[in-house]
Amino acid sequence: MIFGEFAASDAEGLILAHAVKLPAGRLPKGHVLNDGDIESLGAAGIASVIACRMEAGDLGEDEAAQRCASAIDPANLRLTPASTGRVNFYATCNGLFVADKVLVDRFNRVDPAITLACLADHSDVRDGDLVATVKIIPLAVSGDSVERARIILTEGAAFRLKPYRPHAVRLIATELPSLKLTVMDKTARVLEQRLAPSSSELVEEQRVAHRAEAVAAAIENALRRVDARPPMIVVFGASAMCDAVDVIPESIRMAGGVVDQVGLPVDPGNLLVLGHVDGVPVIGAPGCARSPKENGFDWVLNRLLAGEMPTSHELTGLGVGGLLMEIPSRPLPRELATEVEHQPLKVATVLLAAGRSSRMGEGGRHKLLAEFEGEPLVRRSARIALEAGAGEVIVVTGHRALEIADSLTGLAVACIDNPDYASGMASSLKAGFAAANAGGADGVLVMLADMPGVSVGDLHALVSAFRASAGRSIVRAVADGKRGNPVILPRSTFEAVKSLEGDIGARPIIETAGLPIVDVEIGLAARLDVDTPEAVIAAGGILKG
Repeated sequence: MIFGEFAASDAEGLILAHAVKLPAGRLPKGHVLNDGDIESLGAAGIASVIACRMEAGDLGEDEAAQRCASAIDPANLRLTPASTGRVNFYATCNGLFVADKVLVDRFNRVDPAITLACLADHSDVRDGDLVATVKIIPLAVSGDSVERARIILTEGAAFRLKPYRPHAVRLIATELPSLKLTVMDKTARVLEQRLAPSSSELVEEQRVAHRAEAVAAAIENALRRVDARPPMIVVFGASAMCDAVDVIPESIRMAGGVVDQVGLPVDPGNLLVLGHVDGVPVIGAPGCARSPKENGFDWVLNRLLAGEMPTSHELTGLGVGGLLMEIPSRPLPRELATEVEHQPLKVATVLLAAGRSSRMGEGGRHKLLAEFEGEPLVRRSARIALEAGAGEVIVVTGHRALEIADSLTGLAVACIDNPDYASGMASSLKAGFAAANAGGADGVLVMLADMPGVSVGDLHALVSAFRASAGRSIVRAVADGKRGNPVILPRSTFEAVKSLEGDIGARPIIETAGLPIVDVEIGLAARLDVDTPEAVIAAGGILKG
């Protein structure tokens, strides 16, 4: 293929590399120029085009993509027709996506113009998920390269989707006085949720004493049950496994089984046990599996549901990529377990006071200058933030900035003017967070200056919850369970704040960050703001300024 700039008068049969705009329409990228196109280009005064000329043996992008994709076994997959050099592969069932990295790498090293991207090996997928894509990068590629790449795909399974098989699962849960019954009930519900994508069923639960003999007897009892579906046994210990001869692994041996693996290089999920009795897999679940968040238990369970029986060699090879998101409810989160001293987290308060008070009416008074018990609302909010004593208080000003700043005279706050305040709240958040980040804050308490009901005690409760989570959670004030303000965002979200645009607050970050959210009930104060003159008066304020 020859790529370059060609005279338009001599471009018949070439493939456009860039779209061309014409008075009567547009010639898109990838379009093969014909006689009529040449006339249209000439009439428009376009003397040259950027295009590709195919050489002998070249294949167009779509044909090349289709040939490569046709070498992949389509079982449980839906392929799209080739378009713009791409063929997508979608799952047609719930299952375990398995990829051969060596084969995929060999394919991708034939020619940089020919690519295959897919999900990670042993990914859990749902019906309709995009799992892989073949993409030809240029508009045409050597046919010889395509054939060499295609042959590699015929030498094995570059990827495939193993459907989940419905299993009959029996749960054995051990009891200790320290374990609440509600926790055991929740454990069963969470396990049922995990089994749902495979149409597996939790058919029985036995609760027994936390002793190896009791668990072994329960395993033997479970094995006597007959079901048409493949069986599986899951054991949840009331106390975490801590040794290869602890209750769960020892119970598997006592039941006549084999312990295949004790411990897993996946965190959370280290304390997993895997064995089998008479060919039936028995999983000793780690404590983190009581949470629905992904952990090592999911990785092993999904393999079993897809018909695999992972070996010790395979399980000990899961360490790379095995450091998963922390589960806040764990009794001893991994980072806290290694801390020698714990310094209080620094929480800066960003008080948003830049808005235009547009709902106060044309030429109306500024809501933040309204007085509550003889004190301007913005000063009241700043004083409460200071008295909470969490850390630095940063006030972001904008509309009528001088008057707002004057009302804060004598308070030990940092005022930052946001000249772009008219663009919306996002610009004020970015200004405030930049200052907080420069000050080394571990978290930022975002406080709206027009919320007269928020108290020092409310802020104490929010900061305490943030520190209790070791700064790894988003903390949000709620009123009767409904989300409100203020909120505390941890340092891990600071980069996301930089990308906010327009008149939006932190809600998109809260919903997409993937972090735990801790709700702190503070009553009606979480949802009481004063945006109108009527609201100011109803809340006990006096309009001023």
